[in-house]
Amino acid sequence: MKVLLVITSLGVGGAERLVTSLADRYAVIGHDVMLVRFHGEAELRPGDPRVRLENLDMRRSPKGMLVAMWRFRRLLLEFRPDVVNSHLVHANILTRLLRLVTPMPRLVSSAHNTNEEGRFRMLAYRLTDRLVNVSTNVSEEAVQAFQDQGALCPGRMLAIHNGIDTEDFVFDQAARDRIRTELSVGDSIPLIIAVGRLWEQKDYPNLLNAMSGLARRSFEFRLAIIGDGPLRSELKALAQSLGIAGQVDFLGVRHDIPALMSACDVFVLSSAWEGFGLVVAEAMACERVVVATDSGGVREVVGEAGYLVEPRDSEALSGAIGRALGLSDAERKLMGEAARTRVVEKFSLAATADRYLAVFRGETPQIAEDSR
Repeated sequence: MKVLLVITSLGVGGAERLVTSLADRYAVIGHDVMLVRFHGEAELRPGDPRVRLENLDMRRSPKGMLVAMWRFRRLLLEFRPDVVNSHLVHANILTRLLRLVTPMPRLVSSAHNTNEEGRFRMLAYRLTDRLVNVSTNVSEEAVQAFQDQGALCPGRMLAIHNGIDTEDFVFDQAARDRIRTELSVGDSIPLIIAVGRLWEQKDYPNLLNAMSGLARRSFEFRLAIIGDGPLRSELKALAQSLGIAGQVDFLGVRHDIPALMSACDVFVLSSAWEGFGLVVAEAMACERVVVATDSGGVREVVGEAGYLVEPRDSEALSGAIGRALGLSDAERKLMGEAARTRVVEKFSLAATADRYLAVFRGETPQIAEDSR
């Protein structure tokens, strides 16, 4: 099968990690794969050299958009894919529009969130829905959210959980020791890690306020935040005003996430909203204790193998992190093992790739049942 994957950009994010991993997986099992991005440098890229990587280099102007779409059309006519699978809102809408003038045997449109940040985007989804064969989203809750917001008609979107390579995401004691030495964090100091872009969705003020609450209760900790974004300066200033700047490290973009996961004692997701929470599954695969907000499909990921609190409630988040830090070594080990088992059974990359391929063939994929 010839598979053309399309994504807005290849920055460091959950959707981008999934798409590059899927591209590799498809190539390994014998499919011919092209991955097209609309703009930007490829901070993430497939590891398999058989995946053809293209950049449309779209500029932010009407002329720049037209030039990029013309390039996209030429690539489609040259590659002649059996299926086109677009990911993220801009790629989804623009690929649908291109189908008006360019043949695509099958188009699958994949969203990755419950909230596309605006009624105009949801209206664009609704107006272009007829141009796509089927849509997917990363959780049952995200599918319902799209239906509730009028982005499509019921039955036009399927849930396909994100998946991770559980051979890459595995606890590594040597990596733990190396990262903790790099960060000057001794064995007796709990290390808490959060991973995600520094913007509104991830609600890092919620996390920093929660950590401030722990500091007032005399908890020892170090918090490492992995990622970059437009709110970096504001968040550093907030940490300073809360009196915890000395306990918080902003590490920027990193490409050694499995090692960082191994180094931490507790992983925290403080998001106001999510689609799936891929990074939560990654932490669980590394046998970490997870504390997360009950946002989007995160509950479907965590199940009973971690702590869930309501979004935008820093007091509840602080309490849950405190409970996680209070676990004995044996309790932490048991919870970590249960977390990995859950991810291996339900959220492996191979299973996710198989579900997408079923949709590409026009079949209804089998979705793993949630454990309640």
